[in-house]
Amino acid sequence: QVQLVESGGGLVQPGGSLRLSCAASGNIFSRYVMGWYRQAPGKQRELVATLTGAGTLNYADSVKGRFTISRDNANNTVYLQMNSLKPEDTAVYYCNAKLYQLYYWGQGTQVTVSS
Repeated sequence: QVQLVESGGGLVQPGGSLRLSCAASGNIFSRYVMGWYRQAPGKQRELVATLTGAGTLNYADSVKGRFTISRDNANNTVYLQMNSLKPEDTAVYYCNAKLYQLYYWGQGTQVTVSS
């Protein structure tokens, strides 16, 4: 079983930065596609960024140039560096690990962008 724990959310002003962390229960990054999703109030959960075991990156158009997904294999941790934050980035952010059709989810961490 894979367990994921997100942290790093909070309140930040527009234009500010925040780094989210996702700690995995084991060394899974070589086999799983890691991803960050977010869900704003009244909206569907959407894909933000993905990182494969081979290092392939993918970003939603809405966050390209502002967000960066990365990993630290030694600490079994995936990060989402968020810069130039906008109010529309406000959402609960979820870490995801995918192996074929098997999905694992973290509990989520709240990010609020407001002045």
